[in-house]
Amino acid sequence: MPGAVPPEPQLRADARRNSEQIRSAAIGAFQGQGLAVPLEEVAKAAGVSKATIFNRFGGRIGLIEAVIEEVVTNELCAVIDRARAIDDAGERIEHYLTAIRDLQYRQPAVNDVLLQTYPDSPQLVEICRAGSEANEEIVAAARTSGVLRPEFTASDLHALVHDNALVLKHGPRPPREDYDRRTTYLLAGIRGRSTTGGR
Repeated sequence: MPGAVPPEPQLRADARRNSEQIRSAAIGAFQGQGLAVPLEEVAKAAGVSKATIFNRFGGRIGLIEAVIEEVVTNELCAVIDRARAIDDAGERIEHYLTAIRDLQYRQPAVNDVLLQTYPDSPQLVEICRAGSEANEEIVAAARTSGVLRPEFTASDLHALVHDNALVLKHGPRPPREDYDRRTTYLLAGIRGRSTTGGR
């Protein structure tokens, strides 16, 4: 009928709006509580039903992959890029480890990624691969420069980060002051003799 407005474009606009509301709610929820936050909470914050999340994103993995860049990837890549830009190997690993631990404390979703809580997600697996590559590169340079204990390896760094993720995810959350103090102890423990005046 002439002048009639077809309903389909409006439905598409509603779908786009729902998707953006879900994305926004998911980013906030994942950043605050981690990737395992109940989807009912995301749906409630977005003003939609849980079924709508499945219709738009196919479920939890699809939703995570739709927002993981904003939730984890951007900040993690910034930490790696900043570390790689530091010329001094000692300063580089100090910045890297401190920044990673800071990110783990502030962003629970980072620990879900590092613990590979969702191994069926290719994007999350790729984030872990990139992190492992950065670990190996930064530790190798620090070992070559003598700023680390000679026995300290990339596997040790991986274990320290992994263990920290387990504690933050499943244990009581320490006060920030205590957490930062322990980061200082950790850095002191892995430094080589060349950084301690030969003692």
